[in-house]
Amino acid sequence: MKQAIISAAITIFVLSCSLAPARADFRLCNNSGSRVSVALAYTDGETWISEGWWNLKASGCETLVRGPLAAEFYYVYAMDEHGGEWKGKAFMCTRDREFRIIGREDCFVRGFDRTGFFEVDTGKEAKNWTVQLTDSTQVPQNP
Repeated sequence: MKQAIISAAITIFVLSCSLAPARADFRLCNNSGSRVSVALAYTDGETWISEGWWNLKASGCETLVRGPLAAEFYYVYAMDEHGGEWKGKAFMCTRDREFRIIGREDCFVRGFDRTGFFEVDTGKEAKNWTVQLTDSTQVPQNP
């Protein structure tokens, strides 16, 4: 994995499902100026699963989980094409090519990388959730 780190702001928005109650998804939007690769991790209460990679162009969005949110917490790692990262302190197993990995223990022993993901708290009642990745150079607009 690339070691370069960029300072990035992560803005998280809950989308209202009042107009479409049957729809429930976890989405990620890339509002940075670069293409990003994204990995996601979550637990069903017993088993940890990490999976990736979704590749999002600048200004693109992707649904990472379709249907009702099964967990309160999701974990995201993203890196851009220049080596910048959006990361955190929740370590999960990953690898360089497409993956779906069960468990978060002994990543190196099992032949995987160990990567720090940032936590997204969707709350206990959320039906839809969207994470917005932005560059730190973008200044949020006040409404």
